[in-house]
Amino acid sequence: MSMNNQGRPTQPDMAEGTVKTFTGNRALMLEEPLIFEIGAAEETGVDFEDVPETESRLGGLERNQPIGLVGLSEPETVRHYTRLSRMNYAIDLGLFPLGSCTMKHNPRLNERVARMKGFADIHPLQPVDSVQGALEVIHDLGEWLCKLTGMPAVAMSPKAGAHGELCGILAIRSALEARGDAREVILVPESAHGTNPATAAFAGYRVEDIPATPEGRVDLAALEERLGSDVAGVMITNPNTCGLFEPDMKRISDAVHAAGGLVYCDGANFNAIVGRVRPGDLGIDAMHINLHKTFSTPHGGGGPGSGPVVFSEALAPYAPLPFVEKQGDHYVLIEEETAEDHHASSFGRMVAFHGQMGMFTRALAYMMSHGADGLKQVAEDAVLNANYLLRSLEDVLDAPFGASGPCMHEALFSDKGFAEGFTTLDLAKALIDEGYHPMTMYFPLVVHGAMLVEPTETESKDALDQFIGALRSVVERAKAGDETMHGAPVHAPRRRLDETAAARKPILVWQEPEQAEAAE
Repeated sequence: MSMNNQGRPTQPDMAEGTVKTFTGNRALMLEEPLIFEIGAAEETGVDFEDVPETESRLGGLERNQPIGLVGLSEPETVRHYTRLSRMNYAIDLGLFPLGSCTMKHNPRLNERVARMKGFADIHPLQPVDSVQGALEVIHDLGEWLCKLTGMPAVAMSPKAGAHGELCGILAIRSALEARGDAREVILVPESAHGTNPATAAFAGYRVEDIPATPEGRVDLAALEERLGSDVAGVMITNPNTCGLFEPDMKRISDAVHAAGGLVYCDGANFNAIVGRVRPGDLGIDAMHINLHKTFSTPHGGGGPGSGPVVFSEALAPYAPLPFVEKQGDHYVLIEEETAEDHHASSFGRMVAFHGQMGMFTRALAYMMSHGADGLKQVAEDAVLNANYLLRSLEDVLDAPFGASGPCMHEALFSDKGFAEGFTTLDLAKALIDEGYHPMTMYFPLVVHGAMLVEPTETESKDALDQFIGALRSVVERAKAGDETMHGAPVHAPRRRLDETAAARKPILVWQEPEQAEAAE
């Protein structure tokens, strides 16, 4: 296989026995060069009239050299990005089995609401009287979140899950310092999300692990033994990253509170329990909620993200500013501490503005269209689908916690039983050839060769059966030692990369072939 200076094949790899085409295309799967290989910097797709020279308004900041972008015509530009989009995988193409990510279908109704005038075209510095509808959406969404979690207060400003974690930990730090009891340690169970210890360390705490039991839950005895006057609190993910509910959650909260600490819950997996369990009833003091997981707003690159945080009565006074308050029929944005409200001891701001209007409108539309009973069914269907996958595959895939009973929203498997030399990565790459994005691999770390699969509630039984069939097929190949799996994927636009080299020696900018050779 020949490579150009950007590490791309000059001709796409073909499955053995197939015919190579002159263009490199495979029927309607079109080969696509980089945009720099299509056009040239000295060309343009637009005709400009002669512009008379005038005094610059840029104050000496004019460009003094070419920008280096290629010039393409409109058809060339549209075709380039359309062809690239056909190489991508998306929830609109098929089941997205990433565990711990809840890649569910986003109802088009949500998109329509987000584009409504008055939501899509507002600015954070507009007068409050001109954005009453937007503030009402923020306020009503916050009330839904408080009701669903059983918590009295909410901060709507955090921009994402990890940002929400930091918000909760800063509130915990502020509450402890306010009582003159600053502490040093945050306890994080092995089954927690990886961002939890990172967030605690970022906030200045020393992080200590709490082991898991053989059943994949928090070791309550080990937790209780470690609690002491230096422990500020615990960061626990529930349901945890093994796809299991923590049945001792209330006992954990009681033990932490008795030792003078506070409880943070990672709510990324709230999709599994929404409408069924209220975290506030379990003694939790702070919990972030990923709107892009539980309430169907865009995930990842479809942001901006949104990670509201709900608070217990103990932490409500320390929640961040700003927040929306309803005063009669009017909505007010509270941006400063006041002695009268429950944010009297706010630790400050996470961001300058509420900037996630598109996420707020989508999430509220989802909640209102489902209602409380519908959201309860969301959790029930998500759990049902995950258990259907677990029981349909446990005869061919090792399920390390399958004997512990039902899972929650995701099923966890290991690579135990594969032929020597075959790994989870081989299985995942072979799954691409079956037309699926792979599941989450090698996470959680407590399981060797982990495969974490979350079907979500939006998949039908027929869709699950097709995915189960494809997964069973590649598992059987891995167990039989099918050497062709080491070369998978074969039918994707690109073959398997050297992921170590790609991470250690990334090519981040385009260079002309002559420049690349000179650099080497």
